[in-house]
Amino acid sequence: MSITNQIKAPIAAEMDEFEIRFKQAMKSSVPLLDKITHYIVKRKGKQMRPMFVFLTAKMCGGITNSTYHAASLIELLHTATLVHDDVVDDSNQRRGFFSVNALWKNKIAVLVGDYLLSRGLLLSVDNNEHQLLQIVSQAVREMSEGELLQIEKARKLDIEESVYFEIIRQKTASLIASCCACGAASANCDEATIKKMHLFGEMVGIAFQIKDDLFDYGTADIGKPTGIDIKEKKMTLPLIYALQNASYIEKRSIISTIKNNSQNEARVQEVIKFVLNSGGIAYAENKMMEYKNNALQILSGFPENSSRASLQQLVQYTIERKK
Repeated sequence: MSITNQIKAPIAAEMDEFEIRFKQAMKSSVPLLDKITHYIVKRKGKQMRPMFVFLTAKMCGGITNSTYHAASLIELLHTATLVHDDVVDDSNQRRGFFSVNALWKNKIAVLVGDYLLSRGLLLSVDNNEHQLLQIVSQAVREMSEGELLQIEKARKLDIEESVYFEIIRQKTASLIASCCACGAASANCDEATIKKMHLFGEMVGIAFQIKDDLFDYGTADIGKPTGIDIKEKKMTLPLIYALQNASYIEKRSIISTIKNNSQNEARVQEVIKFVLNSGGIAYAENKMMEYKNNALQILSGFPENSSRASLQQLVQYTIERKK
């Protein structure tokens, strides 16, 4: 049994039911839209976000009809942001498949993203799920703010660690936090529990993003460094740490390389070497473990059951995954 199926075990039946409902939530009477949404559903990933929703709900009190609404709402809004992201990034691929904009061009991709967004809003309003809509809308707002903050800071390439954490909290962690908060809210939990699960999701999301940063530098189990973030001029935690601890001349030289030679493979490898020699990897790994442990600490306050055990495994998986 794969690790994701093992984690999914306590909610396997609910996830199957969710897939049926999610397909339904995407349906349209416009043939072109139906064809595109069918394509999107077919190439879905590991479905970590719905898993966070269902496992949290089950751990906190039980899965309800609202839990299905929460998972569908999050997947609809998340998919909408991915479709729009591919347009913004001019990206032709996602998870090894062609992106919507690569197959149907930007105009259609933007409209499909808008359609998915509207489906999510209507799903909430039609079912009076105002609390869920509020939680998820705040996450979408934060994701946009985080993305814009990153673009603004990328011009200078001199980001402080505190700004980096603010960017990833908004860009990546806010959505996972909203999954866990929605799961708790759908199980009719009190405000304190919803907040606790929101914080849990935030900790996991930050650890998840630091793991992504580490992929850029390659390790024994990941393979050759890719340097993709450096080529895209993204400031990641290992690089920020390395620059903070470099001499003025070294720092200026590295920033100049990223600004002006980010497409030169040999120069990118120089930056990677600089980060590897600076202790930036170990520093980032320690930070990742810190956030992982904070997340597990929050979970330890809940009664032991199979859903809690799966959430613990899911936290572990986010920092041990190979891609």
